[in-house]
Amino acid sequence: MEKINETTVTEFFLKGLSGYPKLEIIFFVLILVMYVVILLGNGILIVISILDPHLHTPMYFFLSNLSFLDICYTSTSIPPTLVSFLSQRKTISFSGCVVQMFLGLAMGTTECVLLAMMAFDRYVAICNPLRYSIIMNKIVYVQMAAGSWVAGGVNSLVQTILVVQLPFCKNNVINHFSCEILAVMKLACADISGNEFIMLIATTVLILLPLLLIVVSYTLIISSILKIHSAEGRSKAFSTCSAHLTVVIIFYGTILFMYMKPKSKISPNSDKLQATDKLISMFYGVMTPMMNPLIYSLRNKDVKEAVKQLLGRKAFSK
Repeated sequence: MEKINETTVTEFFLKGLSGYPKLEIIFFVLILVMYVVILLGNGILIVISILDPHLHTPMYFFLSNLSFLDICYTSTSIPPTLVSFLSQRKTISFSGCVVQMFLGLAMGTTECVLLAMMAFDRYVAICNPLRYSIIMNKIVYVQMAAGSWVAGGVNSLVQTILVVQLPFCKNNVINHFSCEILAVMKLACADISGNEFIMLIATTVLILLPLLLIVVSYTLIISSILKIHSAEGRSKAFSTCSAHLTVVIIFYGTILFMYMKPKSKISPNSDKLQATDKLISMFYGVMTPMMNPLIYSLRNKDVKEAVKQLLGRKAFSK
């Protein structure tokens, strides 16, 4: 039996945009501005959801969780990426890469499940409004949110442990901005078909099943809205779920492109495809968390009123 010549990997080199220093400066400024918007936008949504009694509902509880999730998700990858843009040595320790990989996958999986919980909440609110307060009581929606976090954490823990146990040889160059689990897995000098199979199962259960629940929920919601006779009633009903539907389309559009591509298209020697993956990953990791609070604030009257009242109190106190 031939033994693979293994070398203990202590750090990884994040290729990112290496070789394009001008682009790195441009992306540094762009991503820094976006990160500030993410922190401010999602932070404001969390604060007003806590301070305004009118927003103490299941919908805004889930929205607060989503905002907190977006802050955590971006904070695991954006600061190291910004540092790498300005540094000559773009490396990350093995342990640091493992932590980043675990947190990134955990946050992404949690958001998939959480968006499905939010879709179910909108289904009950529109299709069964008289029993809404009974079905979506505090114990139920807190457990739904907690279950989303647990599912994301457990899935990420299992996937990360399986990747860490793989042997890594001399190649330690990650052609990515961060320690994304698929990019790290490709560096292993061993058969990763078992890891890919387990990831496929996890993807089906924690990405496709929540997506199916969302599709079924919104099919029933739209069917129910179309039965409303008054145009004003239809408009009001649709406005309560349009923001969430917009977020779902953006989120799942990018994540399905990343994780559900045909295997033949994932070629480690294709620079163009890898560049596309990087840009899509950046869109998924930065644009979506930035747009979420903007979408909810622009399309939601309750959030607008809460922001006005909060600003009005501060102005009056001065």
